[in-house]
Amino acid sequence: MDAGQGLSTSDVQSMREALAAGRKPRVLFTASAGQIAGQVGQVIELTDPEASDEFVVVRFGRDELPFSPADLAVAPKGAGRRVVEPKPEPEPQEAPAPEFVLDAPRVPAQRQEEPKVEQQTEKPPARRAVKAVKPKGPAGLTVTLAYADGEWTVAAQQGSKALAKPYVVKPAEALKMVALVDVPGVQEAVEQILGTERAEAEQQAEKLRAELAEIEARLAELREAR
Repeated sequence: MDAGQGLSTSDVQSMREALAAGRKPRVLFTASAGQIAGQVGQVIELTDPEASDEFVVVRFGRDELPFSPADLAVAPKGAGRRVVEPKPEPEPQEAPAPEFVLDAPRVPAQRQEEPKVEQQTEKPPARRAVKAVKPKGPAGLTVTLAYADGEWTVAAQQGSKALAKPYVVKPAEALKMVALVDVPGVQEAVEQILGTERAEAEQQAEKLRAELAEIEARLAELREAR
């Protein structure tokens, strides 16, 4: 697989299912991951992608770092971390036996130097700064006071979940709720609505009283006619 490719949406979903099943998918760091490109790590967690673009948490050695999907690719089978093997130490050479030649002049024996063994160590990859992932807080709570068709209703919702469906409250209770909101114009608007309802109710009451008076007068006439 090309290490320049990032994780697709289907790859991320497959990793989410693998983590839910208790597995830790292996990924290959792409070129955008920096000095650790080509190395292999294990996905141990998928955080909220809306909170940060780097929501894929990968364990690499002793580090657990967040990466974006563009920094990773699905590791091919059999892929593992590249480890630089130390060079084998050269075998010490035996000093040549001294020559016993009568006519040859004496030559001072050269000092046999021990071979130097250079130990090559693997340069640890540069650590990326771990971004602090803010824990996702509880969903927002919304309480709604509404007026429609002559009725006041109250509803409550947390996130996408309805805690309380709209239920009817008395106008006096609605006015108390609005009094807690110190916003210019809101309480005046509620008082205007209540004043209009009060006037309409008084007119209807007067009309009913007049109709009741007529009915009582008619009933009195009928009683006298017996």
